[in-house]
Amino acid sequence: MLDIVRLRVIAAIAVHGSVTRAAEHLHYSQPSVSHHLARLEAETGARLVQRVGRGIRLTPEGEQLARRAAEIVGRVDAAAAELSAMVGLRSGRVRVAGFQSVLSTLVPRAAAAVRASHPGIELGLLDAHPENALRMLRAGDIDVAVVFRYDDATPGDVRATHLFDDPMYLLSLDATNRTLSDCRDAAWIAGCEHCRREFVDACERAGFTPRIAYTSDDVIVEQSLVAAGLGVTTIPGLALRAHRAPGIEAAEVPGFRRRVHVATYGDPPDPPATAAFLAALRQAVEQAGYLEPAARRGEQASRES
Repeated sequence: MLDIVRLRVIAAIAVHGSVTRAAEHLHYSQPSVSHHLARLEAETGARLVQRVGRGIRLTPEGEQLARRAAEIVGRVDAAAAELSAMVGLRSGRVRVAGFQSVLSTLVPRAAAAVRASHPGIELGLLDAHPENALRMLRAGDIDVAVVFRYDDATPGDVRATHLFDDPMYLLSLDATNRTLSDCRDAAWIAGCEHCRREFVDACERAGFTPRIAYTSDDVIVEQSLVAAGLGVTTIPGLALRAHRAPGIEAAEVPGFRRRVHVATYGDPPDPPATAAFLAALRQAVEQAGYLEPAARRGEQASRES
């Protein structure tokens, strides 16, 4: 019976053209590859390689066996991957950290879908600010981080995939307030000094410095203050989907948005449980009606034409 390791060896020699490069590809030593090749010739009773100058090439018998070996190795690897995925989805674990508004909207949908289709997966959810979530991801404390940024940059040491743009909304009691500058003289409700930087920058681009009268990072508190007539504020679209106080007016602020990413750590492929959650999250984003910017531009171009 032919040995699968030796079949890998001759398939690698066929692809890479030499014992040395085949050994590098397989992470074997060169003498080990030569030994397996010699044993394969002994087992088959056929001469599989011949020397040409300082190198080697496959004989017709070697080429035929290499073609079949590639098919066999490919099928074995596929079977192993399929079995690993099945086992992983029965007993895997995925730990997810995300910011508050995504945990109250999209992540529960994804988690419920994973639980329904793969009940054996152990699923953990954690509320964390993006910077904390990324630290936990790098430390190995979580498997997936759902984060946002206000610029187009992404951390270079993680694998970050852009999910969608989350627009910011101006909240007030006056339906005629459509832009930040419409409320330049109003009292503003804003987050803590660390969280309000992008909001202040947006106001300054609109030509004024906001007068911040109230501070809160809780979107329910912010909306309650607006509903009570104490000021105006901006909140992300996800937060507005999660909770909307009666009586408030919401207007999307042009050019002010945050970019939502999902991040994992390490080289692909992701473990089966992680991959299952990522697929469920992408489906939740699609079902919620969020579009990639390219898709949104395409729809706009269609309307304009």
